[in-house]
Amino acid sequence: MATNHPQDPAQLMHSVHEELEAGVDPLGVMAPLAHAEFAWLSHPQELAEQMAHLSTDIMALQWYSWRRLLGAEAADPVKPQADDTRFADPVWQNEAQWDVTKEWYLLLTRGVQDMLYDTPGLSGKERRRAAFWWRKWLNAMAPTNFFWTNPVAQRKSIETHGESLVRGYHNFLDDLRVGNVRMASPGDFTVGKNLATTPGAVVFRNALLEVIHYAPTTEKVHEIPLVIITPWINKFYVLDLNPRKSMVKYLLDQGFNVFITSWKNPGPEMRDVKFEDYVTQGVASIVQVARDITGAPQVHAAGYCIGGTALTMYMAWANAARPEDMPVAHWTLFTTLVDFHKPGDIEVFVDEGSIRYLSRAMAARGYLDGKEMASAFRLLRSNSLIWHYVVHGYLYGEAPPPFDVLFWNMDTTRMPYAMHEWYLRELYLENKLIRAGAISVAGLPIDLGRITQPLYAVAAEDDHIAPWHQAFHVAAHIAGRTRFVLSSSGHILGIVNPPVHPPKRSYRVGEAKRRDSSEQWHARAEVHQGSWWPEWAAWLASRCGAEVPAMPVTTEAYPRLADAPGAYVREK
Repeated sequence: MATNHPQDPAQLMHSVHEELEAGVDPLGVMAPLAHAEFAWLSHPQELAEQMAHLSTDIMALQWYSWRRLLGAEAADPVKPQADDTRFADPVWQNEAQWDVTKEWYLLLTRGVQDMLYDTPGLSGKERRRAAFWWRKWLNAMAPTNFFWTNPVAQRKSIETHGESLVRGYHNFLDDLRVGNVRMASPGDFTVGKNLATTPGAVVFRNALLEVIHYAPTTEKVHEIPLVIITPWINKFYVLDLNPRKSMVKYLLDQGFNVFITSWKNPGPEMRDVKFEDYVTQGVASIVQVARDITGAPQVHAAGYCIGGTALTMYMAWANAARPEDMPVAHWTLFTTLVDFHKPGDIEVFVDEGSIRYLSRAMAARGYLDGKEMASAFRLLRSNSLIWHYVVHGYLYGEAPPPFDVLFWNMDTTRMPYAMHEWYLRELYLENKLIRAGAISVAGLPIDLGRITQPLYAVAAEDDHIAPWHQAFHVAAHIAGRTRFVLSSSGHILGIVNPPVHPPKRSYRVGEAKRRDSSEQWHARAEVHQGSWWPEWAAWLASRCGAEVPAMPVTTEAYPRLADAPGAYVREK
């Protein structure tokens, strides 16, 4: 006869906590805030010190408020951050009542954030999580987001006799219909017409990707072709937006033979596609296609974001599986993480509870919806990527500007369940990629220390998806030499960074030694104005062999299946 043994009380409480977390707070929004509150209440001395500091600031602001409301001039006690454009209109400085409103909001925001970052008795990750979610709430409650506390919106409604509010209401209804706060109008761009227009052909297609081979723009090209592994989190044409911004066209004009991945937009039928499938059927396929078409024994491979992570896995796998016939001579990474120890603000979505919740949702559908992924990334920069468009669209009645990068950002893709669940758990949560033998590809354990090929790695100063200090760690985990570049701007514009005159951006560059910290490298790296593209092109040209006559885009073995940009990129 079976006997039911009582469950251990601690295990039972842990199980109940997990179920409550999954049902009530699946993304862990409330838990870190509650933990921070309890931590302060259990440290009364530290709390008293913080309240004393805050009281001093409040008294100073009260005195400032009285002076401003009585018509006297005074310097703002709290100033917006340099990149905070919410209070840029002169009315927030010139009109006393609005200046005082702004100052009290900024003081509250800064005071709460400072306290959360200094919470005693919590781990650094818990403090960051609590501060993140409080910051999102404070951003949402900004006076600029509401008509009656936004003087600019009120002024525009008077100047337009209410027309701005009517337009804003229609913008709101349009966004409500599509279920998103739009950053671009769907009719402004069409892929293949005014985006992704560089001539070429789809020369290979399988269930995961199309390979596009671009038509040369020079009579001669370097012997070693360039293979670009784009991220499947978004569509490939961010590197081919228009002729002026296109990295693809720039490389063609420098005499390189360019191939690129265009990934299929997954549906429920791809639920069981794994991350290693993207390596073995994706990265390996485009490398082989480029070798077959050009006849070159090796290629240069470049990977962007998650495409770079997949390329890194491929490099370790290929070095172990076929060291005598390594298909890649040298490689490049753009804003790529291989060490996920501190992945930036995105860590607020990466814990056991959040992954368990997302896994259940993905398992039910077979994929992660692209809008959910985009919303998470936009939440990381909610002021500039959400509330800016709410204010300008709904309160000011403005249409989204025709900006190609924002249109691309809204052109979302889905993630297969098996691939994405593994990616979040094994890389973000467990950080296994940097541990030798912890991950296998096609049954073969991989070790980043076996990668000996020279690497050119590019990170971006303001990257909130792949923070540059963390991206720098790749140099410590591979055996090959690393030339590291730090571009100004963020995850997209730090890479989509064509040469312009006068130069808009700058970059640092220098060799990264295995024992370097990011700060040590930063201190000695050379600073240059302008785009890093010419520096990279020179590095490539010195390694990609002699120039040979340009060859046809297609061959008998690889005929034209479609004109670029192909069919997969158009899938919704």
